[in-house]
Amino acid sequence: MPGSKRQTILTAAQAVFLDRGYRGASMDEVAALAQVSKVTVYKYFSDKHNLFIAVVTTAIAEAEEGTQSLVDHLGESDDIENDLRVFARRHIVDVMQPHLILMRRMIIAEASRFPELARAWHRRGPERAHTTLAMQIEQLAGRGVLTVSDPLLAAQHLNYLVLSVPLNDALFSGPDRRYTRSQLHRYADEAVRVFLAAYAPH
Repeated sequence: MPGSKRQTILTAAQAVFLDRGYRGASMDEVAALAQVSKVTVYKYFSDKHNLFIAVVTTAIAEAEEGTQSLVDHLGESDDIENDLRVFARRHIVDVMQPHLILMRRMIIAEASRFPELARAWHRRGPERAHTTLAMQIEQLAGRGVLTVSDPLLAAQHLNYLVLSVPLNDALFSGPDRRYTRSQLHRYADEAVRVFLAAYAPH
């Protein structure tokens, strides 16, 4: 099936990119790992850049899959502290998956040579997530649940309160650095507490 073959190529490409880096990865190696011809790889992806963008987009979509429905209903929340905590806990666990940490490291390492790759990651990841979350925060502000003058800035605050400490630690530590689920949940819970201290009506 075309869909499954495309997914097979993407899975192989992700493994190759994470192992070799963007510059060291080759379409030949992707084809070999996916057990398809190079012609087949080029049938789905015109070049390495577009293949990498597809890998990035797929990784982000998979990471967002668990939290998207939670975000989509935040604006209607009747228990914002609990619902933000549920979202934050799921979000931090999803983002801190080892393969996503490796991908972030690779993109940072290649950013000076291939700035368009870093821009693509940021545009499809944090930038889009902040915009989506800001829409829900604006709805909450309209209902009087939050006091917010800049919904986008508030969304950025929430995201980085949740992620900044463990994510930065993981990015600059060795591959053996791991957080337990309970440790990640503590960061999420404290992030929500601080966010609501700033944005809940007083």
